[in-house]
Amino acid sequence: MEELLRLENLTKTFPEVVALKGVNFSVMKGEVHALVGENGAGKSTLVKIVSGVERMDHGGALYYKGNRTEICDPHSAQKLGISVIYQELTYVPELTVAENIFLGREPVLAPGIIDWKTLRAKTRELLSRLDIRLEPDIQLKHLSTAQRQMVEIAKALSLQAEIIFMDEPTASLTEHEIRTLFKIIRELKSSGVTIVYISHHLEEILEISDRVTVLRDGEWIATRQAGELDIGGLISMMVGRDMNHLFPPRTPGPPGEEILRVENLNRGESLRNISFSLKQGEILGFAGLVGAGRTEVARAIFGADPPDSGEIRLKGKPVSPRSPQEALKCGIALVPEDRKEEGLVLSMSVEHNITLGNLNGVCRGNFFINHAREKQVVDGYIKDLQIKTPLVTMEVRRLSGGNQQKVVVAKWLFIPSYLIIFDEPTRGIDVKAKYELYELMYRLVQEGIGVIIISSELPELIGICDRILVMHEGEITGELVKGEFSQEKIMEYATGGAYEKETA
Repeated sequence: MEELLRLENLTKTFPEVVALKGVNFSVMKGEVHALVGENGAGKSTLVKIVSGVERMDHGGALYYKGNRTEICDPHSAQKLGISVIYQELTYVPELTVAENIFLGREPVLAPGIIDWKTLRAKTRELLSRLDIRLEPDIQLKHLSTAQRQMVEIAKALSLQAEIIFMDEPTASLTEHEIRTLFKIIRELKSSGVTIVYISHHLEEILEISDRVTVLRDGEWIATRQAGELDIGGLISMMVGRDMNHLFPPRTPGPPGEEILRVENLNRGESLRNISFSLKQGEILGFAGLVGAGRTEVARAIFGADPPDSGEIRLKGKPVSPRSPQEALKCGIALVPEDRKEEGLVLSMSVEHNITLGNLNGVCRGNFFINHAREKQVVDGYIKDLQIKTPLVTMEVRRLSGGNQQKVVVAKWLFIPSYLIIFDEPTRGIDVKAKYELYELMYRLVQEGIGVIIISSELPELIGICDRILVMHEGEITGELVKGEFSQEKIMEYATGGAYEKETA
């Protein structure tokens, strides 16, 4: 096979940390090459260097099609034929699907006059190829996260790239959309396009890739043929030790008193007659396809989108939060699905993000921050959650995705709560960070705090939950208890299978 891209002695040092240490990495024409490692292993930094966002340190070299090359900016990378689909999507919400895909490259009738007919036709052709049922003229702000992800993939294909880096491309996709994506990847591969596939979903890595390169702590660990690996061996290379289980061991006791009861919750067309309960000592999961209403339930309980009708009882007392502030006062916390948009202030430090939600907890009197107390609190969470940051004063945007997620969790843990709802808490984080987060949930449950987890990963729900509620088109269509769990049964309910509710 023809070598398309080669990196030699790739090193990148930031003021606070060495992100890459002498990494060698190469990809061949027409292969799917997986790049894996824990959060903070250096994957994102490598991609940023190849795509021209960052410059490598002196001593490293980049070869493209056998020629030593310097990529100074993203435009230079695109001209070479390198395209990147980032985990954190880059789009303009006010523009249409067609305008986002061809932004800056619109077909024109004359200078300054866009050929809208051709633009729409090209967009429809791309969307059809990806089996995406979207109109070219719909604005991105009206689309789901999964739909926006597919638009980003269409944009990369429109660039006719020879190498496409895909960073967590399936994080927001349904099973059908993942199958469609894999079909497209295989078609691209057969036409000679190279895919560098970055994901924490190891079963996907082994299914779709030809070769796998593992990074750990900024260093190259190994490159192997995918067919030679299994999930256990891959995890061991990533974390540097054997991990025999994906989920921590747990022996739940009998459920205790009722923490939460929701009865006949309704909100427009998005939620219809939602009723369920949560007791001390149990972890309750919500499953369902994208758009089923799971996040809408969480936001209704949290007061972000108050319900039109229905009752919420917390610790036996009726509550009706009309805003997140009121929910927090009641003792309800929500770890949101989109950590960058809703969970963090990216320009603020790790320290200030953790304490932002409960400044009274670090104040002296009502006006002044007790910095010694703040440092004590922050250091405790960094140690307890194993947050990797060289300095507590570093901007949180510079942390890896997994460590950003841990900062979000720390912020909500610092706010006294009876109930914590985790919405897609492990999206984009590595297996070790997931394991640590599961251990945290177990500890919260043991302390008497109610835990609800919303997840699109069925193995995750099956692995850690005591009960799973399944939603379809704004309704609960199924309830399963441990011992009844199966992906097939969950999917049956998620697609609208028959279900008769029982009165608790």
